[in-house]
Amino acid sequence: MAKAVRTTKSHARLAEQPFRYPLSRPFAEPDWRRLPGYKDVTKEQWENAVWQRQHSVKNLKELKTALGDFLTDEVAADMERDQKEFAMMSILIPPQMINTMDEGDLRGDPVRRYMLPMASDRFKEWESHPLASRDSLHEAEMWAAEGLTHRYPTKVLAELLSTCPQYCGHCTRMDLVGNNVPQVQKMGFSLPPAKRYETMLEYLRKTPVIRDVVVSGGDIANLPIAQLESFVGALLDIPNIRDIRLASKGLMGLPQHFLQDDVIGGIERLAKKARERGVDLAVHTHINNARQVTPLVARAVRRLFDAGVRDVRNQGVLMRGINGTAKDLLELCFTMIDHAKIMPYYFYLCDMIPNAEHWRMALFEAQQLQHDIMGYLPGFATPRLTCDVPFVGKRWVHQCATYDRERGISYWTKNYRTSIEAGDPEALTRRYEYYDPVHTLSETGQKYWRRRAAEGKIPQET
Repeated sequence: MAKAVRTTKSHARLAEQPFRYPLSRPFAEPDWRRLPGYKDVTKEQWENAVWQRQHSVKNLKELKTALGDFLTDEVAADMERDQKEFAMMSILIPPQMINTMDEGDLRGDPVRRYMLPMASDRFKEWESHPLASRDSLHEAEMWAAEGLTHRYPTKVLAELLSTCPQYCGHCTRMDLVGNNVPQVQKMGFSLPPAKRYETMLEYLRKTPVIRDVVVSGGDIANLPIAQLESFVGALLDIPNIRDIRLASKGLMGLPQHFLQDDVIGGIERLAKKARERGVDLAVHTHINNARQVTPLVARAVRRLFDAGVRDVRNQGVLMRGINGTAKDLLELCFTMIDHAKIMPYYFYLCDMIPNAEHWRMALFEAQQLQHDIMGYLPGFATPRLTCDVPFVGKRWVHQCATYDRERGISYWTKNYRTSIEAGDPEALTRRYEYYDPVHTLSETGQKYWRRRAAEGKIPQET
């Protein structure tokens, strides 16, 4: 007897979604010649790393030269006031990044908002959280050697230098990185580079629990390739090191650096040695808005892959007005994976440094954002939204133990000791606090913080 065949009518239909894919933004390098300062710049010059560095904007006069009448006197005065009264970083922006800004709407442009803050961006009452601090993650307290932060059981951060190709207003290492500004006298390193690198390597050789090293700064794009190759090559000779991550926002801000033959040659030699040693070598970059992912960035990433780098991953920062909506975050992530093959990895809540409240988002906002981006991207390319809790480390935004929404205080637990807690019996049972921006709280919550400040219950930074 013939078997009956069940036929069913399909009920599947394309549905209208909160976020539309495919992307509508054209993937093209913005034409730099539309900007007055670059109208005569050739393609050969634009793609030259030395030219980009030589023409990086370091002050408002140079910004005016680059943007011409697009930079109005009113906007320039707003930026000048911010530099004098609020900015924690000096101005340094390569032409590549200037070119990703919307010159017709500088006030509203997301790249401008975090690279060139204006005084009017900031809140009148809450420029800083009352408990903000210059080294908000206490990294310097956890230096096992100068510049080597041993914060996690098996991982360290090696800060090789204190400069970058570009300076971001929200920099979590604003206490160390960059030039002095009226608001901050930078801490700086005391030892010469060669001595610092050797003391780092000595610690790693005698500490076999460490398997993972993030090589950062500052930015490795500002380190001569010979020095980078020497340090990373020495890391590869240490048997316990199994993962090395090279951290560079310059991959986005100055992709021309990674298109240089000598730089790629050095990375290629390191990648070959890493394969021979069974070590994974990856590059981590820092992109916060889809406008910054251009064909030049994609070309630089391809050259890194061709050189043998295993992965290129992105660690961005959640910031209001830059990527703080599901639409903005999904557009960024799809642009990275579709066009540049950069893997979305983490997006951190902006750290509690001074004068960052207008950028920072509350924990509940990040939790909602994590919910809203789920299901669109491949699971392996869906970024984890995290909170870097002082004295704890990275935690997914839904991992808080308890959350006082009214006062904006979340409480977190941990499962390991940092390097400064070896003798602390309560380290694994204590609850650690993280604080929402005060302006996101109800009036009752804001009154609580005003009262704490008036009663002198806010510890003063020394």
